[in-house]
Amino acid sequence: MSFDQGAHMLWYILIATVVISALMARRLPLRNIAGMAFAWIIIFGVILVAFSYREEFAGIGQRVKTELSGKVDQRAEGNSLHIKMSMDGHYWVDGQINGTSARFLIDSGATITGVSEDVALSAGLNIDNSGPGMMMETANGTAVAKRSSIPALTIGPITTSDLSIIVSDKFNGVNVLGMNFLSRLRSWRVENGEMVLEP
Repeated sequence: MSFDQGAHMLWYILIATVVISALMARRLPLRNIAGMAFAWIIIFGVILVAFSYREEFAGIGQRVKTELSGKVDQRAEGNSLHIKMSMDGHYWVDGQINGTSARFLIDSGATITGVSEDVALSAGLNIDNSGPGMMMETANGTAVAKRSSIPALTIGPITTSDLSIIVSDKFNGVNVLGMNFLSRLRSWRVENGEMVLEP
């Protein structure tokens, strides 16, 4: 046992002695003293755990606050973008399509980036309604997605241009960043619960 551990143990014994002495001085029945002493031990234990894990609890609180506020937890470090995992287990990021705000789900399993039709129209994208569409499997069944491209897409400090996309009204408002976006990056990885994108 180290000196610091011994000092901590002595401190806990001293606190317990003071509490038990105070209870005995009140001349209460032994059963009541034991019950009150146990309650104080629980209280001190909770305080000790809360203090020991204060940084973890602060992180949990921040994450819950982020989820309730609907904001994505992302931050730029230099040219890199760090995105924390959402409570649903996915990585979401806020970006801009031609200056129009849009939220994206990062999906390395998607070959191409997909944008919901309402977002595409709000961003003024040119949708190819005459050309052959792409057959897509969605949660609502098979859908035909139309081809388009994003002239300017900004995700945090990362900007790309002329990104090919597909557009559909069957995406239920979910926009997806696929591999055709991720492959333009110098690197992307997941570490310590964060996805890191580097242009």
